[in-house]
Amino acid sequence: MKTNRLFLLLLTTMLFQVTHAQFRKYSNEFLNIGAGARGLAMGSSQVATVNDGTAGYWNPAGLVNIKDHPQVNLMHAEYFAGIGKYDYASIALPTANNKRTIGITGLRFAVDDIMNTLFLVEPDGSINYNNIQSFSSADYAFIFSFAQKLKEKANKNIDFGLNAKVIHRSVGKFAKAWGFGLDAGLQIKSKNWRFGIAARDITSTFNAWSFTFTEKEKEVLYLTNNEIPVKSTELTAPRLVLGIAREFKVGQKSSLLAEANIDLTFDGQRNTVISADPVSADPKLGLELNINNVFFLRGGINNFQKALYDGDTVNQKKVWIYQPSAGAGFKIQNFSVDYAITNLANQTNPLFTHVFSLRFSLVGNKKETN
Repeated sequence: MKTNRLFLLLLTTMLFQVTHAQFRKYSNEFLNIGAGARGLAMGSSQVATVNDGTAGYWNPAGLVNIKDHPQVNLMHAEYFAGIGKYDYASIALPTANNKRTIGITGLRFAVDDIMNTLFLVEPDGSINYNNIQSFSSADYAFIFSFAQKLKEKANKNIDFGLNAKVIHRSVGKFAKAWGFGLDAGLQIKSKNWRFGIAARDITSTFNAWSFTFTEKEKEVLYLTNNEIPVKSTELTAPRLVLGIAREFKVGQKSSLLAEANIDLTFDGQRNTVISADPVSADPKLGLELNINNVFFLRGGINNFQKALYDGDTVNQKKVWIYQPSAGAGFKIQNFSVDYAITNLANQTNPLFTHVFSLRFSLVGNKKETN
């Protein structure tokens, strides 16, 4: 009976969030996890400096930095001891004059093998384990990007990008959703300074949900006092990410890149550094040490929050916590391997995830700038 209650709680929690047509805080939150070990290692500070195929995720304007040959990016990560699986793949296709780039990105975040115990208990009260089936709760996103170079001079470049994204979410055979949204991005380079703006969900991205239950399933939900959801629309409020970065020379063949981002959300008060209604602000910081354009060391911090000090439920004392990250990368000609270790909890209660990603060009051996 406890297992049955656990399943019902999980199922109704996932479905309850989408039974009303309105803006939802943390809607489509799987799209804010990140992409590529480089960006994750730098604390997700990327909108001003991203210059590879992951720009389709971070800031589509950065795609114009891909020259001459198509580029492929791949990543796999597992969260919560392998319970949640996150996969990312993209391909970027520059045009012949290197003024425009087209990108295609696919994302999947899923929890697989969830036990369906709706019919675990027979009508006579006996338990029949043969009635247990499994299902997956999966979120998919397909992003189609276009980037254009607007201005190119010796000391100043301006690049623009646009995303059209299709979202599909599935909770077993019980619930499915389709959605659509638009993102836009801008990057400005002026000597050693770089600036970035990424406007996400500028059209208020939506998910249109539909639900499918058999009469027998509806009966079980009714008898256990669970709401049977109906068709609905979930809306995602726009988000604005601002970034500034500067590159410093370190010796003859090395450099240090520092970037700061601020993530502005408009869906109500959040537990962030600046917490207000409806606008909240979450800062992110990242560093990258480039050694001869071959070896890279990275670090970052993000997700600043206030939490109870060592779980102090008596005095209710709160302190600032944050999520650190670090990583490294190695590059040979057009092939790169990146690694990141990120913390999903905070610096005092670590819950680390190891992330690996690959980046390579499909043709050619021309040397790229990172």
